[in-house]
Amino acid sequence: MTTNQPLASVVTYLMAQTTDEHMLGALKGLLTPYEQQELVNRLQIFELLSQGVSQRQVAQQLGVGIATVTRGSRALQAGSYKIDSSQ
Repeated sequence: MTTNQPLASVVTYLMAQTTDEHMLGALKGLLTPYEQQELVNRLQIFELLSQGVSQRQVAQQLGVGIATVTRGSRALQAGSYKIDSSQ
């Protein structure tokens, strides 16, 4: 990873976590409760859209705005989210 990228230090820090418990602690330390929920929402948006659920249905199901879902849809289409099939 190129060190001049703004998130490089965050990636390095998170990759250094060796257990699920350490990662959970790291994320709780970095993110406010609101940010944590937004991260959870974003992953749920990716999952639901990947399953073919419409944007309007996703927004309604998760209680988020359609703009939030559209932003997630654009990230999904751009390849920013990869489903790990090994899980």
